[in-house]
Amino acid sequence: QVQLVESGGRLVQAGGSLRLSCAASGRSVNGYAMGWFRRAPGKERDFVADISWSHNTHYADSVKGRFTISRDNAKNMVYLQMNSLKPEDTAIYYCAAAVSPAMYPVNRESEYDYWGQGTQVTVSS
Repeated sequence: QVQLVESGGRLVQAGGSLRLSCAASGRSVNGYAMGWFRRAPGKERDFVADISWSHNTHYADSVKGRFTISRDNAKNMVYLQMNSLKPEDTAIYYCAAAVSPAMYPVNRESEYDYWGQGTQVTVSS
């Protein structure tokens, strides 16, 4: 079993930056695809970004150029650097791990085997 714990969410002003962290425990996730999703108030959970075991990355169009996903395999950690934040980025952000994704980008929830509890990001205008 893999446990994922997100941190780093908080209230930030529009135009600001945040870095979210996802700590994995239970086993190494080095060989897994890792992803970030978000759920805005009253909406479905949406794909944000993913990163393969070899550090290839993919992004939703809405965050491309502003967000960067990365991983530190030695620390069993995944990060999401978020710059130029907008009020529409307000959401609960979830980290997820996919053991054997069928293809990239891994942008469907069903591809993921493990999920964290989420961290709240609020962007004020």
